Amino acid sequence: MRCPFCGAADSKVVDSRAADEGNSIRRRRECSVCVRRFTTYEVVEEIPLMVIKKDGRRERFERSKLLGGLLRACEKRPVPVNVIETAVSKVERDLYNSVEREVSTRQIGESVMQHLKEIDQVAYVRFASVYRQFADINNFMQELELLMKTQHKD
Repeated sequence: MRCPFCGAADSKVVDSRAADEGNSIRRRRECSVCVRRFTTYEVVEEIPLMVIKKDGRRERFERSKLLGGLLRACEKRPVPVNVIETAVSKVERDLYNSVEREVSTRQIGESVMQHLKEIDQVAYVRFASVYRQFADINNFMQELELLMKTQHKD
């Protein structure tokens, strides 16, 4: 760390402690040349996750939108909110752990559907009907038949 007073490139850390409720580290440093002290803050640099929409637009990933979609799918179903939040956390964790900084809405939707299939099948079909934009009852029936086939395999 370069000294802000004399520009020397060498300094030593005298004291370190958590700051900003543990979101950063405050370091007290001492320049080895001019012996003056200064403070630096170390924070994790977060690169935003971008979502590529169906029309090609890009926007920042928002956990609240994901949570809202799952809450709507599970509305009036016997699914506890903590189960929904856990599913959202799993999807979000998978997205952030991926190497890609841009993900398509298709990738997010498929991930959500995998989790919903295990949580509640009615919520799964609700989400699928909106996500896959069912045009008629035949699309709905195809999804139900596919769900029933996979259920019988388990």
